[in-house]
Amino acid sequence: MGGFAISLETAYGSLTLFTSILHNVFLLYHVNMFVSVYQISKTSFWLGEVIFLIWNSLNDPLFGWFSDQKLLGLTGSESKHSRDIVWMRLKKLHIYCPLFALAFCLFWIDWTYPGVQFAICLCLYDGFLTMIDLHHSALLADLSISVDARTKLNSRCSIFSAMGSISVFLSYLVWNKSDLKAFRLFCGGLALFSFLGYLVMVRSLKKAYTKRTKDAAVSDGSEDCESEDINLSTSQTNVSVAKFGCQLLSHQNFLWFSVLNLIQVFHCHFNSNFFPLFLDALLGESVSPAVSSLLLGASFVAPHLNNLYFLSLARRYGVYVLVKALLLVKLGLSLVMWQIGPGSVWMLCIFISSNRIFTEGTCKLLSLVISDLVDEDAVLHNRPVPVSALIFGTAALLSKPGQTLAPLIGTWILSLQTGHDIFRSGIESGSIKVDLSLMEIGAQDAHRKGVFFILVFVPVACALMQLLAWWQFTLKGHRLAQIKTSREGLKHVQIF
Repeated sequence: MGGFAISLETAYGSLTLFTSILHNVFLLYHVNMFVSVYQISKTSFWLGEVIFLIWNSLNDPLFGWFSDQKLLGLTGSESKHSRDIVWMRLKKLHIYCPLFALAFCLFWIDWTYPGVQFAICLCLYDGFLTMIDLHHSALLADLSISVDARTKLNSRCSIFSAMGSISVFLSYLVWNKSDLKAFRLFCGGLALFSFLGYLVMVRSLKKAYTKRTKDAAVSDGSEDCESEDINLSTSQTNVSVAKFGCQLLSHQNFLWFSVLNLIQVFHCHFNSNFFPLFLDALLGESVSPAVSSLLLGASFVAPHLNNLYFLSLARRYGVYVLVKALLLVKLGLSLVMWQIGPGSVWMLCIFISSNRIFTEGTCKLLSLVISDLVDEDAVLHNRPVPVSALIFGTAALLSKPGQTLAPLIGTWILSLQTGHDIFRSGIESGSIKVDLSLMEIGAQDAHRKGVFFILVFVPVACALMQLLAWWQFTLKGHRLAQIKTSREGLKHVQIF
């Protein structure tokens, strides 16, 4: 890279580029690949999803516990430890980011029995993704307490995530389940690009952080703490899993947030898994493939671009108010679409895209809420250092099951409303989409109405339950300001 210096914010945000270009393709095609191409059986699919549900639920708090367990018992000043904690997270990212890119490749090549491959691929992929998400998200809380600094970091993530959505546009053009050569080459190219990008940008993040801490140490008149060795072996007390669990159970805001987040994760993955179905069943021949590709790509890009505006609103009005407003918008749009019905093609185009845009837009803001919960946890339990990865991981324990529940509940509702079993579709042995040309006109209309009901009912139900949970959340306004003031009193090392 020569003498070209990359800022800490840019290096931090760029990691989301290499993750999103892979994860977007995974979300859109992994179910379709195993159902339509590998012809996985219904029993193997459900068994694989159950295994994934257990692993997906446990690996977040498990990895978070292994990462932050020794931080729970630390005593003394936070300023003695925060640099070592950040450096530890950077070393973890340097190891697991490239491995994630390699795990992505395993989905698109038929290398063993479909049921076995399905379970192994899901668990490997999610394991490495979890490590990346935990430590990358934890850095958001560890690098600074300032709302402005955190929103700045989040803004860079949104910019790079929007750039990463280009893979959605391209994937739609090369996907052909009858001839996968182009799609497999495309996925291999994405993985190689991400593998190299991770190596370069994590190293740049380390350099940028080292420079920023040196500058902060000089301005504070403190001793330079630069080191590549983790040195957290100061006085400690033992904290058990049971004790930490009891602490979280007493953290009411954390519990109410987890309810909201569970539903949000479910809704986001439901939209991603069944977006192609909505386009095919409700729009069909009414729009060209180019328009469908545009809608698909826009629904992935727009949430990241909107997030730049949402973050400016969050700085002005607070994250709590903004999340509530987005939930109300989601509810309102769904009710309006319900009244209009499936007859208006352009209204369907707008709603299908906007439903995903507002849902994903809410997801992008929730890391800021968890960062505030990290602050509240540190203050409530008088921790000298925040256990950021552990809080993020435990939050995922209670919310990530929504990722597995989305395809399971979605396929069940689809079968209930339309009679279409994705594992037995007409003359095909399995397909998410149904061939409407093989149906009579009345059956086509009934199928379309069933899919439309699913499209509007799911966001209405999700929004209502989320609003009920969010009204119980009290970490806002004066309460949030008190928590920030208390955290700053712990003398957290500020590098912003």
